[in-house]
Amino acid sequence: MDTFVTYNDLSIPPFMYGTAWKKDQTARLVETAIDSGFAAIDTANQLIHYQEALVGEALLTLAKKGVKRESLFLQTKFTSVSGQDHRTPYDQSADLPTQVQQSFESSLEHLHTDFLDSYVLHGPYSRWGLNQSDWDVWGRMEAYYQVGQAKMIGISNVQADQLSELCEKASVKPMVVQNRCYAVMGWDKKVRDICKSQGIIYQGFSLLTANQDVLRDPQIWDIAKRVEANPLQVIFRFALQIGMLPLTGTTNETHMKDDLASLTQFDLSPEDLQTIESIAI
Repeated sequence: MDTFVTYNDLSIPPFMYGTAWKKDQTARLVETAIDSGFAAIDTANQLIHYQEALVGEALLTLAKKGVKRESLFLQTKFTSVSGQDHRTPYDQSADLPTQVQQSFESSLEHLHTDFLDSYVLHGPYSRWGLNQSDWDVWGRMEAYYQVGQAKMIGISNVQADQLSELCEKASVKPMVVQNRCYAVMGWDKKVRDICKSQGIIYQGFSLLTANQDVLRDPQIWDIAKRVEANPLQVIFRFALQIGMLPLTGTTNETHMKDDLASLTQFDLSPEDLQTIESIAI
């Protein structure tokens, strides 16, 4: 699989490197990830968990090595006040469209670019349903899409009912959804099913950290032994074969290369997929 393709014929490389919690190692790890073969980077303008500006430093270093901006897929996020600490990348007293504008412009500056491949709402303003705040933010994000400064827009940490409402009522429905993916929830099947029906790319994060019991399951080890892979690669290959774009946040260069190897080195059988799909339910 070379790329994932959205409902409007835009593409994303099939594996994404996530930069959350990398702190002062962010630049080094982004450089290592790109050197290892990753072409898609995920970050956020949220200093509690991300160092977006250090992603940008890595991009400058990579550019000097001949890695062109156009060869990379850059995804970042707008994070509401509730997800920030005192270091917000916008004026907290401003209206929401202005907050989005200030955060977006800050992200462009951090990443040394004049456009984003994907701009994501980090999460709805409430746990259930969508409220006026969500629509105010989404409307400003749609404007960036309409003028081409954001090639895609999407949403993260979203419930199935919220995604359905967004797809039904938005002028521009999301092209990507990024959720933490739990095996005990059928690997987020309800949200994935909506994405499949709408032509939205589902990005799964915490595939390993949220599913430690699955990684220890003897069935996973049996599959790994048969396909001559490790259990982590089996989970990533499973994700890819069911139409999920996986994120990895490994800090180990060998693991980066192992993760990418799951793109091409083996396939899982339909029986394997069924086993993993239902392994924790």
